[in-house]
Amino acid sequence: MTKSVFDVSGKVALVTGASSGFGAHFAKVLAGYGARVVVTARRLDRLEALAQEISADGGEALAVPLDVTNADSVVTAFDAAEKAYGVVDILANNAGVADTNMAVDIDQESWDWVLDTNLKGAWLVAREAGRRMIAAGKSGSIVNTASILGMRVALAVSSYSASKAAVIQLTRSLALEWSRKNIRVNALCPGYFVTELNAPYFATEKGQRYLEQTPAQRSGEIHELTAPFMLLASDAGSFVNGVALPVDGAHSIGNM
Repeated sequence: MTKSVFDVSGKVALVTGASSGFGAHFAKVLAGYGARVVVTARRLDRLEALAQEISADGGEALAVPLDVTNADSVVTAFDAAEKAYGVVDILANNAGVADTNMAVDIDQESWDWVLDTNLKGAWLVAREAGRRMIAAGKSGSIVNTASILGMRVALAVSSYSASKAAVIQLTRSLALEWSRKNIRVNALCPGYFVTELNAPYFATEKGQRYLEQTPAQRSGEIHELTAPFMLLASDAGSFVNGVALPVDGAHSIGNM
């Protein structure tokens, strides 16, 4: 990968939810632009395979198990990152889950699972990153993965939409609190990209019809997230702080 304004050589990046989808992509992109990357998730076997892939491509990566809903697990992961590479400069706060049910059919266990992972998990990890950056006197960047469903709503995703709307407000609050510490906090808001999470739906005729009704009439290609993500993660976006950036082919201003 050609280095450019997105160069993050010498930086330490930690990526949550890195075992698949956006997280795995962000980890490879960060490594390609020069960062030493700590890949985290609960599925250690997938993380180790990803770390090996990054190493084979000339990058540097460490696989660390992490449950974002557990504060002790978060501290342990950051300890491992610091021991290996030093204080984390870039956080890709990406772990997330979804429940596609109408609101009346969501039970409390499912609600708690979605909110604990998407919101509490994002807060616990961002808080730990912020604490350590501040203590070390380091500038840094935190990119929270939100969604256009945190800005608009659609049927059967009320818990997910609520969690992602809260992530956007959390992002703005942290950006305001930490801006004087030279820590930027932004939210990336993808539209529909085919990932492990939604691939079964978009493989159906119904899923394809839905995509055809969006402004772009297609899903996003994961490489189309690369530049927006790196703008927020790298010094290329040094004066970009507290934003919620949609990457959605105009979906969020069209019909949901």
